[in-house]
Amino acid sequence: MEIIQTIKERREVLQVTQETLAELSGVGLRTLKQLESGKGNPTLLTLQKVADVLGMEVCLKVKAIGT
Repeated sequence: MEIIQTIKERREVLQVTQETLAELSGVGLRTLKQLESGKGNPTLLTLQKVADVLGMEVCLKVKAIGT
C-alpha cells in the first residue's frame, strides 16, 4: 500500500491528472483509479508503467530466508 501512496503523491506533485497519466502510461483510467483508491490489485507491469511516466523506478528486494 505504501507504493500506491507514493505514486499518488508523486502524480499530485507533478500536477498530472489521472486521465493524463492513464494516457501516457497505457494503463486504463479505471485501473488507475482503482489502484489509487486501494481497491485494485495491480500487476508489477502496471506499477512499472505508471512509475516510469512519473520518473520513478520499481525495485524488488529479495529477503533472506530463515534469518
